[in-house]
Amino acid sequence: MRILLVEDETEFAKAMRGALERDRFVVDWADNLELASEASRSGVHELVLLDRTLPDGDGLSLIPQLRADNPGVPIIVLSARGELADRVAGLDNGADDYLVKPFDLEEMLARIRAVQRRPNELAPDEIVVGDLVFDVAFGEARVHGTQLILQRREVAVLTALMRRRGRVVPRETLEEAVYGFDDAIQSNTLDSHISRLRRKFSDSDAGVEIHTVRGVGYLLRVQD
Repeated sequence: MRILLVEDETEFAKAMRGALERDRFVVDWADNLELASEASRSGVHELVLLDRTLPDGDGLSLIPQLRADNPGVPIIVLSARGELADRVAGLDNGADDYLVKPFDLEEMLARIRAVQRRPNELAPDEIVVGDLVFDVAFGEARVHGTQLILQRREVAVLTALMRRRGRVVPRETLEEAVYGFDDAIQSNTLDSHISRLRRKFSDSDAGVEIHTVRGVGYLLRVQD
């Protein structure tokens, strides 16, 4: 599972990130709303841990964008604002859970497992474009019943394209999906992944194409 952690307290965020990574989660960390907004646009996160009190505003203001970029993504609010009115506001604004600081890391992990178990009607199990069927949970692609052999970074690119099928995905968004929020981006590597995906789609007669929108990004669509 890939998690977006939105938290401005550095030491607290490091402790949380370490605990999550020990539990084999992949964590992208943003310490303000602007960075979190950029990370959200990739649409690759399977859960968001969202602080409320951030340097540039209330974390609850980010929830509409999180839902637009990645429908159905579970959101757990983490906040020292623990009054009843604060908890109600968090849940009424679209959070799936609200955890009051300070809390035990084991409780946080338990709550993550709890939201993972909930049925998600907004996030489809499979996405179909042309003859390409993509299993969101397992990151597997099939064409005419045959699984495509994809490298890990190709899966990351395809996940972002499939989740935003029919819409232009900015190049920067795809690079963030491939490398992770904190990794150094290598020049022209994204082009190589796109090229290999195109070849695999063509060889398997998937009936889809990745269209280049020059100067902007890429668009996954049914082949003309």
